[in-house]
Amino acid sequence: MGSVFGELFLRDAVYVIDAQSQEEVFDQLGERLMAAGLVREGYLSHVKRREATYPTGLSMAPVDPRFPNIAVPHTETEYSTCTCLVPVKLVNPITWHDMIVLDRTNTIDVDVFDIWHLAFVGLACMYFGAPLWVATLLVVFIGVLKIMNSDVMRPTFNDLIDAPGNPMTTTHMNYMMNPIIMVFNKFFDRFLPGLDRYDFDAAKLNEKVGFWGSKFSIGIYLGIFVGLLAHEDIKSICTLAFTAAVYLELFSLIGAWFIEAIEPLSQGISNFANERLKGRTLNVGLDWPFLAGRAEIWAAANVLAPIMLLESLVLPGNGLLPLGGIIAMGLTPALLVVTRGKMLRMIIIGTIVLPVFLWAGTLVAPFVTQTAMQVGAFPSGLAAGQLISDTTMEGLVEKFLAFLLGNGCTNLQFLLFFALALAAYLLLFMWYRREMQRRNAEDYVQAGICTPDRLVTGSFAAPAADDSGAGTEAAPE
Repeated sequence: MGSVFGELFLRDAVYVIDAQSQEEVFDQLGERLMAAGLVREGYLSHVKRREATYPTGLSMAPVDPRFPNIAVPHTETEYSTCTCLVPVKLVNPITWHDMIVLDRTNTIDVDVFDIWHLAFVGLACMYFGAPLWVATLLVVFIGVLKIMNSDVMRPTFNDLIDAPGNPMTTTHMNYMMNPIIMVFNKFFDRFLPGLDRYDFDAAKLNEKVGFWGSKFSIGIYLGIFVGLLAHEDIKSICTLAFTAAVYLELFSLIGAWFIEAIEPLSQGISNFANERLKGRTLNVGLDWPFLAGRAEIWAAANVLAPIMLLESLVLPGNGLLPLGGIIAMGLTPALLVVTRGKMLRMIIIGTIVLPVFLWAGTLVAPFVTQTAMQVGAFPSGLAAGQLISDTTMEGLVEKFLAFLLGNGCTNLQFLLFFALALAAYLLLFMWYRREMQRRNAEDYVQAGICTPDRLVTGSFAAPAADDSGAGTEAAPE
């Protein structure tokens, strides 16, 4: 696996352009790219046509008014001779249509660090054999679905944190498990609706179990288990146990503080963006821990931890022993959103889905191990040939897609499997999205938690009169 940055950027393909219009920008840039042999005949006309149909401008003002705006014009790969990014600095501000005002999404994602999940999928795809441009297409495709998912989840987040109208949502990869969880949730709705009569309150369960089932105790158990497994001395085991206990206890506490701290900030960002976009309502995409204060997440994690450990010992094809990932933070937030906190459903569905996490972690273990060695992060003291991975890393389905696509670049049979898997993945997501829109319209519009919107409620509720300001423009620099 070579240097990704070395493949993405070329030393001689960075330009400063002095132009007065978008047309001049394309003409000057096209001439330079042709002279450098980076594009073929037809590139200029096709990039102009694509930009006119699907604008790529993006105003960064909702994130920070000091940030320069950006645009990512592009066209089909057949008009390029290589795969790379060409940075261009404009001397003069140029009017550029903003992709957001086209109503493709209501979400501005400010959780920039969350890109690592997509980066992992792309790099894994390359590890399995795909060229950079193929892996990039997969990442962009998944990224678009993540944004679409963030729009339909926002009313549920408003309900869970008891803040109707709050603009907070998330594009985190762990919620891409929602479609699979929704299948099981619908099964319960149709065939086992009576199960909910036996459901229980997570906060009361945690209270009844007391200290021995608390997050602090789970950290103690985990630290002792890991210490014994590593043959550490008593002092090291105690240090590890209390460190893990404090970490888990503080995680949920800080998550609750995070909600209180970020709410006025996210509301301010949304208000600012709404003013700039002529009254359009905008969501703010954050990291998922603004839900970390919900008791259901931790109650489900406490129950699922020993279940995952038992499954890992008997599951065919699994090569992982869960340690840090045993808390299942890659799964429980998605369970909470889809089931809306129904504990029995969260535990049963979680038990069914956990093996897929173990298989996905086993699948990417060679890639994780090789990457850790290359960057000097491989744990010291492990035996030669030992593999490392993560048992509940987000994006497990996407890892299987990366595996199939990477191998499909050199094997036709794998490519066929990838095509079938991608079709199933997309169809399942679109079904899930429609079910979420139905739920938003039937439950949350009536409750006043959200208003009818094409992206949030779809055709299940009549959207309000369009005052989105479509056609406003941003000036990338």
